[in-house]
Amino acid sequence: MSQLRTVQVLGGGGAGSGAHVGSLAAGLIARGVQVTVCAPAAVDLVHGFSATGARFAAVPRRGDPVSMAALRSACLGADVVHAHGPHAAVRAAAALGGLRTPLVVTWHGRGHAEGALRRVRHLLEVRAARAAAVLLGTSSDLVDRARRRGARDARLAPVSAPVARTAVDPAHLDKLRAELGAVGSPLLLSVGSLMPRHGYGVLLDAARLLGALDPVPQLVVVGEGRERAALQRRVKGERLPVRLIGARDDIPELVAAADLVVIPSRWEARSHLAQDALRAGTPLVATAVGGIPELVGDAAGLVPYGDPEALARVIGELLLDPDRRALLAAEGRAQAAGWPTEEDTITHVLSVYDELTQPLNRPR
Repeated sequence: MSQLRTVQVLGGGGAGSGAHVGSLAAGLIARGVQVTVCAPAAVDLVHGFSATGARFAAVPRRGDPVSMAALRSACLGADVVHAHGPHAAVRAAAALGGLRTPLVVTWHGRGHAEGALRRVRHLLEVRAARAAAVLLGTSSDLVDRARRRGARDARLAPVSAPVARTAVDPAHLDKLRAELGAVGSPLLLSVGSLMPRHGYGVLLDAARLLGALDPVPQLVVVGEGRERAALQRRVKGERLPVRLIGARDDIPELVAAADLVVIPSRWEARSHLAQDALRAGTPLVATAVGGIPELVGDAAGLVPYGDPEALARVIGELLLDPDRRALLAAEGRAQAAGWPTEEDTITHVLSVYDELTQPLNRPR
């Protein structure tokens, strides 16, 4: 049997999809699959696809003739093309025009466009869903969304966040807490781009309410984005116990150092931060949205989106109840032990490729 050849197509290469493609490329190559990753050049600098042994083809996230020709050239000869996200899927489908190469699409998340852009996003999702031979959704609500958009074959395919491979030194955690201003006070941690959909305005409202606790918890937010200036103005103007520390590359250590991890988002699929928290045994408080409830089960404190009073109440109750925090830590580790592993994810994707490359199943 000849070597299976796949092309992975990325657009912007967000943290979740980029990490998944890196893990998938490494796992497929270890199983003898030939992998090419197509993405903007900057994405490879962040995720290091070339280091996995994959061939990297720098293709801009555009639909102009030159970019589309580069994408089509990279896809020629592939047995399966796998696009990640609706934008990448539509571009990949156009590049494959006239070819019989099956297209697999993974939806890692969903857009949050408003106004006229919302209609454009809807049409993009419809085109992506209908172009896919198989559409893989990382949470059940994404699978349902794909079916509503017209997907012929939509399946649940949970993606496992890469597991940190190194042990964390307790002394280092103490230094981290001191660096972050959490000496003698609880440390709350949230991680994500500073965008409206991640709910940081609500989180600051909750932080203001938590100021009534003694000691007052220190909230640390990791990430960058267009809301940073507005959030920083609020922190300063309202004298909130909050630090915006920008992008970091030591998220597992920060999670391990925290007393609680908080996710205030409007929507999440299989949040990498939630996975990191439960694996580390750090209690989690999160909004009951998207794929979070099915991911965490009963092993986290869940609150409605957009309710700062509920968010502050659950955080406060946990900070005042060490036994409950210890129970959540144990339940979190038990819940994480039942998640699909990176190996499971790779095996599942490879089974889809094998299914689609059987002669009777290839697109006509």
